[in-house]
Amino acid sequence: MRRGAAGHAHEQASATTGFHTALAALDWAQPWWSAWSEVGQRVARCCLDGASLVDALNAEPGMPLRAVPQAALPAEQGYEAFIGSAKACPTRESLHDFFNGLCWIHMPHTKARINALHRAQESAHVKGAARGSVRDALTVLDENGALLCAPPALWLALRERHWQRAFTDLRSLWAQARWVPLGHALLEKMVAPRKDICAHLWAEPVPDVASPDVDRWLASRLNADLLASKPFTPLPMLGVPGWCVANGDPQFYEDPRVFRQPRGSA
Repeated sequence: MRRGAAGHAHEQASATTGFHTALAALDWAQPWWSAWSEVGQRVARCCLDGASLVDALNAEPGMPLRAVPQAALPAEQGYEAFIGSAKACPTRESLHDFFNGLCWIHMPHTKARINALHRAQESAHVKGAARGSVRDALTVLDENGALLCAPPALWLALRERHWQRAFTDLRSLWAQARWVPLGHALLEKMVAPRKDICAHLWAEPVPDVASPDVDRWLASRLNADLLASKPFTPLPMLGVPGWCVANGDPQFYEDPRVFRQPRGSA
């Protein structure tokens, strides 16, 4: 028993060391983190100064629920059910949960709505049955989603996957675009950006993402019927002008593995 406890403690210490190394290496100047860099840097500094991620998140005045250690999640209770009943979020010392905490701070109404819809779907389905399209869409939004406020012409090109038009012909319009991330897994992936990383944009006209009301707006839009329709459109992250030096060359967008044509097109 003692050896087991010692081994567990060693694993936890190693995980914390790895987490701190990753936090210290984050480049907050990257544009995909710009919307949340102020709070993100503050939480990161708190952790690097010796606080646990749980304590660092709970110290933020905007945290809408308590962060608790992962061990607080009972083995017999699901993650979403625990969040709903305990008003607490199980949190590990990891970048994944670090970014999840930032999402709770910046999009509390949307995160709470996602949780409520997950729990409603769980209650509506027989235990052990397939998750279903609504829960799949909720997971996509929660893990990989983002909002974009952009001129209509740019939105149309993105939704129709006219990549050269969106990123080359209409390149100047990106100066008017504003985005807000929601997917914590998406943010974690962008720690080591690759050309093939895509966000799932909420595919509706979005009000000004600089407004604090955008969180309430999205939360009010989320319902089972709309989610079942998969209301997303892809955004290859490194295609955004200014987010990658290489995309200054129009040939960057000719890679069919990333900039795919719509289904059914030649």
